[in-house]
Amino acid sequence: MIWIALRMLIGDRGKYLGSVGGVIFTALLITQQASIFCGLMLRTTSQLQDIRDADIWVMDPNVQYIDELRPIKDDYVYQVQSVPGVAWAVRLYKGQARMRLLDGKYQQALVLGLDDATMVGAPREILLGSVADLRRPDAVIMDQAGYKYLWPGEPLRVGRTFELNDHRAVVVGICKASPTFQTFPVLYTRYQQALQFSPQERRSLPFILVKAELGVPQRDVCARIDAQIGLRALTRDEFSWQTISYYLRRMAIPQNFAITVVLGFVVGCTIAGQTFYAFVLENLPQFGALKAMGVPNGRVLLMVLAQGLVVGVVGNCLGVGLACLFGVVTRNTQLSFFMPWQVPLITAGAVAVIVALASLLGMRRVLILEPATVFKG
Repeated sequence: MIWIALRMLIGDRGKYLGSVGGVIFTALLITQQASIFCGLMLRTTSQLQDIRDADIWVMDPNVQYIDELRPIKDDYVYQVQSVPGVAWAVRLYKGQARMRLLDGKYQQALVLGLDDATMVGAPREILLGSVADLRRPDAVIMDQAGYKYLWPGEPLRVGRTFELNDHRAVVVGICKASPTFQTFPVLYTRYQQALQFSPQERRSLPFILVKAELGVPQRDVCARIDAQIGLRALTRDEFSWQTISYYLRRMAIPQNFAITVVLGFVVGCTIAGQTFYAFVLENLPQFGALKAMGVPNGRVLLMVLAQGLVVGVVGNCLGVGLACLFGVVTRNTQLSFFMPWQVPLITAGAVAVIVALASLLGMRRVLILEPATVFKG
């Protein structure tokens, strides 16, 4: 009976392609928009992704997300180093600065000041130059995306100079870095050099990077820092989720993407449901003939469900596949795209609901169908 149901479904190619097309559109739209949303949220934690050497970030207790900079006293780094379970603790400067290029153009940039002795937090993939070159005067390493934005169409090269907050800066290296939420160029330099680039303030240390001793739970070290020093200590994952949560609460981005996903779901329900319902109506004589031959309602309903399942599986696979292809094509562009494993599951759930609703509409007509009506002239 399942084979007969599939022959009925594929036999009417127009209705079959229409039903599958509606599901493809829904799966593509939900997967694509959800993945772009995840990519945007992931960009808010770009520095947390790149700085893998440290387990724990220590900051002012009132900091809510990574871009909220509340400087603390430099002496705190020595207090954190003395906490039991801490293997090492180093300074990290983070701030924004105004770039002025030789042609007079201005551009905001993100400046990361690394510990002078250890260079903890240095970029992991250097394309030109080396981290050791940061020990030169006025030296910075710039991310590749920022370089291409400032000097489009020009080959990568070191030695370029510009002003950073009215101080001379020299590009001594090019690196790869995770895209930032603000899409600013990322500049790496030494901590003391970053202080020279930045406007003078009474306090200038926003974060302390900490590595827990081997075998000591990171959460225990965080609790000790909180209790003994009074600063907030969070693991990298905790700080990432806190940052993402802040943007979810304070910005309208989730609502905008949710509206698009809901519209895609509604359109998919409308197209796939209407097309599949029309397919069932046109095949009522065949279903009636089967019932007249003694096929029970349960078996006929199973045929309708099998047809809906095929439409859903084919449409979902093609839709998610097209979304993955979109991600591959836009991989090296400024468009954010990140597809965690939860996104295909959410899409599959939405498609299952669409197929279930469409099948229920068709099953109702099949249940109330009288076999005798098939033989009436």
